[in-house]
Amino acid sequence: MSITAFVPARCGSKAIRLKNIKLFFGRPLIYWCLKALQESSEVDQIVVATDCSEIESTVSGFNFKKVKIYHRHEDNAQDKSATEDVMLEYIVQASLPVEDFFLLVQATSPFTKAHDFDTAVDKLRSGSFDSLLSCTKVKRFLWNEDGTPLNYDHHQRPRRQDFSGTFLENGALYLNTVGNIINAKNRLSGKVDIYEMPSYTSLELDEEEDWVLGEQIMAKHHEYKSDPTPIRLFLSDVDGVLTDAGMYYTENGDEIKKFHTYDGMGFKLLQQQGVKVGILTKEDRELNRRRAKKLKLDYDFHGVDQKLELVQNLCQEMGITLKEVAYIGDDINDVELLRAAGIAACPQNARPEVKKIPGIILLKTPGGSGAVRELVEQFLLKWL
Repeated sequence: MSITAFVPARCGSKAIRLKNIKLFFGRPLIYWCLKALQESSEVDQIVVATDCSEIESTVSGFNFKKVKIYHRHEDNAQDKSATEDVMLEYIVQASLPVEDFFLLVQATSPFTKAHDFDTAVDKLRSGSFDSLLSCTKVKRFLWNEDGTPLNYDHHQRPRRQDFSGTFLENGALYLNTVGNIINAKNRLSGKVDIYEMPSYTSLELDEEEDWVLGEQIMAKHHEYKSDPTPIRLFLSDVDGVLTDAGMYYTENGDEIKKFHTYDGMGFKLLQQQGVKVGILTKEDRELNRRRAKKLKLDYDFHGVDQKLELVQNLCQEMGITLKEVAYIGDDINDVELLRAAGIAACPQNARPEVKKIPGIILLKTPGGSGAVRELVEQFLLKWL
């Protein structure tokens, strides 16, 4: 019995344009559910059903081995299209065996972890139920429009701590067999079981305000230790990353630059974890050399035109791969290396061409104001 995870991801979105690949906690939103599915020991293949070239490009850039793209039919990619229609479209097209499990997953549920998928599959497989969905428990008193209580007796109001609560569908996952879906033409059928998830997983990412709250939740609850390939080398561009990209001159014509002390500590924090660090810049300026020397960096490369080629050679010397390299850059001469690095990031004020790189971490901090420190503390240290 094989398990197919199915992730619908349309181009269209009413409130937030291209919501499925809008950056959420430094990664495109869809990255988080795909990452969890990739790490699941139960899921055999992951199908992203999309009508969108931007989504396809972004997802392909993750290089998840289980993931493949399915180009959904235009008729099933409209605002009013039912998810069941595109599910059935793919099931028929792929001729999936009726006994296989079919796991429907929402790209807009970034809090779901590999453990959730594995536990849900085991729960349905070992129980006497036909299908399963994820829910959160809500301990709120609900009312109908006609002024009648929906889930409690207001004449005998229970204490909240004694109230059993009501299950709320959080949309994270739905599990059924292919045969059941074909027969019922529905994601759920027969005797339905519930897989309970934490209350914070019910947050709907529909508005910009939801995004802010969601990222706060992610920072508190998400675990990074399962990320593959820890980094062993961190390199940063200089102008526009460690500086604000401004060129300042004294009355005598001497060039000066503003560096941020927070970034210096960011390099040091990585070195303390055994990561080699350095700078890589096209400019050949003595003040950049002095900054590198003061920070006691492991590497400082100046006057470099072909950044990717240099880093490839450095990786050979170190006995590592590009997937073990983290790089932060901000301009078009950084694009080639950013696309190849295992972890790519850019400051808030990076060039548009850089921000569009699939999977890149877009930081909230602009260059010269501590962008490297944000990257190190919010992401890299948690992935070591």
